[in-house]
Amino acid sequence: MGRHGGRHRIRRRTETTSSITSTGTHRAVGRRRGVAAWPIACVVLLGLLVAGWFGWNWADGVLESRAAAQAAACPGGDATIRVAVDPALDGPVGSAADRWNRKGTVVREHCIHVEVHAAPSDDVAAVLTGDSDPATIGGYPAAWIPDSPERIDALADQHPELIGSSGLTVASGPDGDYPFLALAGEHSDGTRQHAAQSFQKFLLEPAQQKAFREAGLTPAKG
Repeated sequence: MGRHGGRHRIRRRTETTSSITSTGTHRAVGRRRGVAAWPIACVVLLGLLVAGWFGWNWADGVLESRAAAQAAACPGGDATIRVAVDPALDGPVGSAADRWNRKGTVVREHCIHVEVHAAPSDDVAAVLTGDSDPATIGGYPAAWIPDSPERIDALADQHPELIGSSGLTVASGPDGDYPFLALAGEHSDGTRQHAAQSFQKFLLEPAQQKAFREAGLTPAKG
């Protein structure tokens, strides 16, 4: 009995010790996993913050560089030219102006913005001869595309000082040609005259001539 009782007691102690050791091991492992996750999360968060900081500064630097480049390209500042067009040409010329403006075209160190105003040729002629208020056609124009070359001939007879270009045809319709006139005079300085002539050349490029064709007009070339 003494021997058997001793053996039972030894087994119970061994089982109890194993149980305690096993439980303690699991708890220790659990604690190590819980503690290890926090440093990793902190490192990841810190990395994201650093990356975000560098990204923000990079984007800010790009914007500043672009602004500086634009300022350097246009030391003369911004300038707007108004182009009065016969209503039949409002669509294609307006589309051409949008493309011109998106390109950020520079003329004589000025960033030129083109505004297109559709107005009957009679109304524009009245403004140019001083018989009407420029506000009726959106402001005094730097260029004019009337419904016929005869309009330019009449203006040249009455006010030759207003003729800044030869009136090159940019498109034709069923009733005749549509000439482009860059205006001179007190309302148009050298920069705007030059910009108007540059826009005339722009209208003769293939992309703009295609727009005239799609509007049912005959391109000046082809």
